Amino acid sequence: MGPRGQDDEKDGRTAPTSGHDRPAPPSPPGPRTAGNGAEPGTGEHRSGAEPDDAREHPPATDGNEDAGSGHEGADGQCEGAGTDGSRGAVGGSGEAAGAAGESGGVPDGGQGDAGRSEGAAFGSEGVPDRSEGAAGRSEGAGGRREGVDGEAERVAAVRRVGAFGRRRRGAQLVACAALLAVAMTGGAIALGTGRAPAVQPVAAGAVDPGVLGGGDLDASITALQTHLRAQPKDSGGWATLGLAYVEQARTKADPSRYPQAERALRRSLSLAPDSDQALAGRAALAAARHDFTNALAYADAALRQNPYSERALSSRIDALVELGRYAEASTAARTADARKPGVPVFTRYAYVHELAGDVTTARRVLEQALATASSPGDTAYVATQLGQLAWHQGDYKSALTCYARALAADDGYLPALEGRARARAADGDRAGAIKDMEALVARSPLPGPLVELGELYEARGATGDRARARRQYALVDAWTALARANGVNADLDTALAAAEHGDRRAALRAARAEWARRHTVHTADALAWALHVNGRDREALPYARRATATGYRNAAFRYHRGVIELATGHRTAGRASLASALRLNPGFSPLGAARARTALEGAE
Repeated sequence: MGPRGQDDEKDGRTAPTSGHDRPAPPSPPGPRTAGNGAEPGTGEHRSGAEPDDAREHPPATDGNEDAGSGHEGADGQCEGAGTDGSRGAVGGSGEAAGAAGESGGVPDGGQGDAGRSEGAAFGSEGVPDRSEGAAGRSEGAGGRREGVDGEAERVAAVRRVGAFGRRRRGAQLVACAALLAVAMTGGAIALGTGRAPAVQPVAAGAVDPGVLGGGDLDASITALQTHLRAQPKDSGGWATLGLAYVEQARTKADPSRYPQAERALRRSLSLAPDSDQALAGRAALAAARHDFTNALAYADAALRQNPYSERALSSRIDALVELGRYAEASTAARTADARKPGVPVFTRYAYVHELAGDVTTARRVLEQALATASSPGDTAYVATQLGQLAWHQGDYKSALTCYARALAADDGYLPALEGRARARAADGDRAGAIKDMEALVARSPLPGPLVELGELYEARGATGDRARARRQYALVDAWTALARANGVNADLDTALAAAEHGDRRAALRAARAEWARRHTVHTADALAWALHVNGRDREALPYARRATATGYRNAAFRYHRGVIELATGHRTAGRASLASALRLNPGFSPLGAARARTALEGAE
């Protein structure tokens, strides 16, 4: 998930979640706005190789201190800002050091497929998909999981998600009026994470800002298909179709679109191997599948062709963030801001600062981005990011104000609905939170919202709520099976959900696998908690400390650290961590917050 996406999985957000880029011709950097926030520290930048095995402990560092309350100036943050929208987010003039394009070549498979039928990428949209049929094969995937309770329930859940992924009806083809209007990246993440996670993708029911210029994604896809049947050698058209499929997968929680996106983008590159649009599309697709190493390689390849590609600049930041290379991500954000200031870059620049604990700068930049919003989609997206930032600081009033502004701009924008549900739950309105979350998962059954809804049912404890919660957790397994069937790495999603509500050993295997791929605050926290629930607290402690080491103000991370510290005999530190979590965001989780209070009371 790029910032706020996905891995949002993870803590209830999307890593901006990466998909908010608009195609535009190369242009020189715009004038700058003087910044008054200090640059964040280096965070978790790795200077050398680190052990892939979780038993080789990383250095223990203390990241529990607050770097300011983060509440200053929060009131009214979503009621308009007076910043000059034409300027960048960073102070100074000229392009920041550290030009993009330092990675190696494009991953294997980026080109070729010249002989593939033009119709192959269309899939179920009117032309048979002759090469994959992944969505059809995914039905029943969850039923093959062994040793999992509730087998029939999981099979039913897989069928629900399989039907959701295949629900594509034929439509009358329309004129190709918006061939180059679709643009997005694949990140984000997440669940959630969760900004996730975000590594996990966050639920989104509205198309990302700038994707259609006010149009409709499904209609544009049919228009593109019509055009490409008539003009099969249009490389740009294939690239745009591939990007549209990536966005469609994200907005509809339907990973079966990713193989179609890959075929369309390969077709584009077979026709124009140096197309920065197609290379940036491959970066977006790789990020959507949580393959951040290849996302970075493709973004760098695109930037070698077009250093001002907004989509590639944004994807490069997302990939570096999701690989845990925070110092490099900060440099990449400054470079992108110098070259292509605008909403996509501003939101990523803000997230990099938030990860370093610099909430003041993150808020300032997001307010500037809101002032530049030129469409309802932009407004909804940025106001939601501001709401998530306020929620993480425990400022539920400001969060609800921001979500209201987002939904006023676009009443179908699901990340805002998800954020409002979380803020309502934290603010004591459980009934309103459940209503919002039920509406959300009915349209976009992603892991983060499913787990949140299940925990809301458990916290309510009414007749039948335990069974309702189990159904949500079973559906997480179903989504994970569907995602994996379509090339998505879902280990972080598995680790987060299974540690609390599933197979704990599977959670640990998944967390170790994800840690072997990338070292981020989210993967460190997931591994720490998976070790804890498996009774391995001494192994968990260094990772829990690492998750909080950058200054990122995340109450769930502090709660996990506090519980692990108590379990390892560090009672003073454990009490401090638990108290810090509850002081920062007292309603951070429907179940976790109550457990944190109980643990703190027991440790007194």
